[in-house]
Formats: sequence, structure tokens, C-alpha cells
Amino acid sequence: MSLLRSYDPEITTLQYLDASGQLHGQPAAASLTRDWLLRAYTHMLLTRRFDQRAIELQRTGRLGTYASCLGQEAIATGAALAMQAADGFAPYYRDQAAQLLRGVRMSEILRYWGGDEAGNDFAAARHDLPNCVPIATQLVHAAGMAVAYKFRRQAQAVLSTCGDGATSRGDFYEALNIAGAWQLPLVIVINNNQWAISMPRQAQTHARTLAQKAVAAGLPCIQVDGNDVLAVYAAADEALCRARAGKGPALIEAVSYRLCDHTTADDMRRYSRPEEREHAWQQEPLRRLRQYLMDVHAWDDAAEAALIAEIDACIDSEVQCYLDTPAPSPAAMFEHLYAELPEELVEQRRQAIDGRFRR
Repeated sequence: MSLLRSYDPEITTLQYLDASGQLHGQPAAASLTRDWLLRAYTHMLLTRRFDQRAIELQRTGRLGTYASCLGQEAIATGAALAMQAADGFAPYYRDQAAQLLRGVRMSEILRYWGGDEAGNDFAAARHDLPNCVPIATQLVHAAGMAVAYKFRRQAQAVLSTCGDGATSRGDFYEALNIAGAWQLPLVIVINNNQWAISMPRQAQTHARTLAQKAVAAGLPCIQVDGNDVLAVYAAADEALCRARAGKGPALIEAVSYRLCDHTTADDMRRYSRPEEREHAWQQEPLRRLRQYLMDVHAWDDAAEAALIAEIDACIDSEVQCYLDTPAPSPAAMFEHLYAELPEELVEQRRQAIDGRFRR
């Protein structure tokens, strides 16, 4: 008999709302009220239509490279609905839904993707970190925030997000290890959208689930249906409550599918199969929640049309605010880098101000 054994858990995925909009099991009572369900649906629809507008702005040269969140709205929405205002948030670059719930304005998000770092200086979400584009480094930053909360004995938690590709990075394992060793109030949510740019999930790790990567660090973990906002909320709420109570960290893997290019600089048709994308469209989160609301007579086509009109008017206003914001000076790229600029950057800054960059 071999002494070697693989960790082989029974893989179950928490799901309350299936792809056809049918309810199973008993989700948290708070998430089954009509007001909660309508808030979740309204916000996911807002996020999707804002996301579409951002892509239109990029395609017409009025926004820089942009990372869409199409098909993944339930993950950020469910997680953010479980957060308290005093909690800290360390996002990655596909967390528009959570940022909007945290009080970040659409115009601030557009300002950031338009190339202005001032868009990260959120007027309202002062507990939250800026967008993080380097892969997985936000998890280590989040662990640092959690250290501060624990040291100060504050009943607050930190929630951080990442993609499935981030779970192959050393920063991911380092954050899990320190969170487990020091029992930090940190909750990590993995958006497993099946693609790390063009690298499929099955090619980047032999682990049967991404959730079980927490086992070696001693963290409790769960896999949830990332297209089910009820399941995401339930898992995040329990994990955050534990963290605030001093019971340590947790890891949540939310399984979804990226229905969009990695960014507007990508073309996923070059590496994904059409039939796979079509299947994923049948699973997407807005479709199933809308169906459930209609089945329980809490929603109809007239309400949908009225909501879309209201959402689009709000987006129009925020887009105009972004377009009316003066572009930053070229010298802005040198700010917040060093306490004192090195001499070679002083010269480059001078050239930027004078408009005479030399190759």
C-alpha cells in the first residue's frame, strides 16, 4: 500500500438559485426579502449597463484599456452586500460592482481607466484600496490591513478579491499563510471565471478546486456558484462575521465564466470555444435572478424597462461628469513615486512639462 495520498475532498458547490431561476435549499433569510432581492438585481443590472457604456467609451477613443466584468456581476455584488461600511476592501481590476456598492462613483471608475490616478482617490470609500492591476499583490496588502485591524482590536474585517490566475502566484500563498498563522480577519474571494487571460483554468493548476488551496494554510474554505448572488452573499456573510468576531480568515471560490474579453486589448474568440460561451450565457447571473423575481411576481417587463431608463439616465450623468473632468498634466505620472525624485526623473519631469519628451 502506498504511503502517499492525494487530498481528495467531496466536491460540492453551494447553490441556492439554479440556472433556470429555481430556488433550492434555505438561503439566509435576509437575502430572501423582496427588498434585498430587488436591490441585488438592480445593482447587477446597473453594473452591466455601466460596463457596456465603458466599453463603448473605450472603442470610441474616450477611455483607456478597460477590464469588463460581464457575467461576473453576482460575485462582487454578493460579497459587497455582506460587507459593513467599516470593513476594508482590497479589490483587483474586475470589481466594479463591489466598488459601486461601496460608494465609488462611476465617474471615478472611468477617470481611473481613462488614465487619471486621481480616480483612485475615492471621495466616499475611504476604507478601501485602489484598483490593483499587478496579479495577486492586493492580497498581501489586504493581509497588512487585517494585521492593523487585529492589532488595534477593531471588530472589522478585510475582504479581498482575485481571479483564478492569481491563485498560481506566490503572493496568493503568502497571504493565505500569514492570514492562517496569525488568524487575521481576512476573507479572500476568488473569481474563478475559467480564464487567466487566455490560459484556461484546467491548464494552470492540477488542484480539483481552487478553494482547497486554503487547506495547507489552515483556512476554512468553500466553493460557491458564482452566478448565484444568494450563494455568494451567504458564504461571504458567514466568513466576514467570523472574521469580525476574531475567528480568523476564510477563502471562498466563486465559480463563474468570463463572458467578455480579458480586457479591451484582448479577443477571447481566438482561444475560447463558441459552444462553451453559449453554454455560459445560459448560466449567467442576471438571467436567473430576473426569472426568479418574475416567477414570484416581484418583477415584470414594465418594471425592467422603467429601471433601465432610470439606470441609463444615471450613467449618462456620470459619463458626462467624467468627460468634463480636465485631463491630468503629463507631470502627474511622476507624482507619488518617491519622497524625492531621483535626478534622472527630475529631468524627465521637466521634459514632460515642456512637452518635449526625447527618445
